[in-house]
Amino acid sequence: MTGIILFAIALVCLFLGYSVAFTFAGVSLIVGTIVLGADLFAFMPYRIMSIMENTILMAVPMFIFMGIVLQKTGLAERLLESSAKLFGGISGGVAVSTIIVGALLAASTGVVGASVVAMGVISLPVMLKNNYHQPTAAGVICASGTLGQIIPPSIILIILGDVMGVPVGDLFRAAVIPGMLLVIFYTAYILILGKFKPELMPPLVVTESKRELLVQALKDIVPPLVLILAVLGSIFAGIATPTESASIGAVGAVILSIFYGSFSFSKMHEVSKETVKVTSMVFAVLIGATAFSMVFSYSGSEYLIEDFFMELPGGKWTFIILAMLAILILGFFIDFIEIAFLVVPILLPVAIALDINLVWFAILISMNLQTSFLTPPFGFSLFYLKGVAPKWMKTTTIYKGVIPFILMQIMVLLLVILFPEYLIIS
Repeated sequence: MTGIILFAIALVCLFLGYSVAFTFAGVSLIVGTIVLGADLFAFMPYRIMSIMENTILMAVPMFIFMGIVLQKTGLAERLLESSAKLFGGISGGVAVSTIIVGALLAASTGVVGASVVAMGVISLPVMLKNNYHQPTAAGVICASGTLGQIIPPSIILIILGDVMGVPVGDLFRAAVIPGMLLVIFYTAYILILGKFKPELMPPLVVTESKRELLVQALKDIVPPLVLILAVLGSIFAGIATPTESASIGAVGAVILSIFYGSFSFSKMHEVSKETVKVTSMVFAVLIGATAFSMVFSYSGSEYLIEDFFMELPGGKWTFIILAMLAILILGFFIDFIEIAFLVVPILLPVAIALDINLVWFAILISMNLQTSFLTPPFGFSLFYLKGVAPKWMKTTTIYKGVIPFILMQIMVLLLVILFPEYLIIS
């Protein structure tokens, strides 16, 4: 009963707009003290120290730094402009280039906000100027930006690896095919739509020769591609841990900014401040969620949850369906970080008891959390795009645009549920 009260009060506070970290910490402190006594929180300093000493979580600020460098120094802009011209001659070409660059940015950074804002600032004006169907243009940008949730190195995969006790390198390997499958689905949808309804996505008028466009595209795409291979290749080859590869990525992003002549100490100062802000938010939520999970666990609620799921007919498949539905519905209202720190620890003991492959389960959760970035009314990608879109573009236009991409994400999620032996690299 304590767990239900704790969960209900936390959700109400989040819906009312209170800070996530302080909601978790405050609700846990009040309910925990009333029900279990203040002595319970004598363990909190040890838990916080454990978080601070966690070498896996050290990768989070470095990957965030890497993503913000690519955004602030204009490297993402170069990628988008070159690929837009390269594919612009076909119907839907700018949208296809946005998807490709979204995948490249995802594989470079894993930071959704940076990707959506960068593409919203650069791609959206080009598409609108070229008379693109507004909902489709908005949907492509939002969906492409969220690829950072599943394509490694994903911040959420690092967090899930820590929460679930699964090697992050295994999660990165397992996420490659599902991430690429999403890119294929998105691209195929745009090309088919462009084929049958070219008036929705007219081709660009490109004046440069194909050779010039190809050379420029190679100059802008190859160096970031080398960085991606260095980061992910070092993990997959077993040469470096995710934390070590994150440091490679951070340094590599700075080197790229020097290579393209966009480096400056003032920009690095701005990047560093932004990194500290985002990282502080993540770790503040983590500390608050630690207090929450401690009260939830010591009140015996996790055993009630486990008994409930274990007694349901259908075994692991009933659990998987209910867990995915719960995460999908919660994703309409709360952020992926809260779900990762709040809901996953509740579901984890049940998954272990049912002998579910935790790598597979983590990938399902990650893909589901990716959908939460697009689902109205509180999808973060929708807010990111609305913040940089023209003032006359309605929020409902963005909502309409993401619907096909939400359906595609659910389709790919179902494929990964049904055919893990083909789509998960172990």
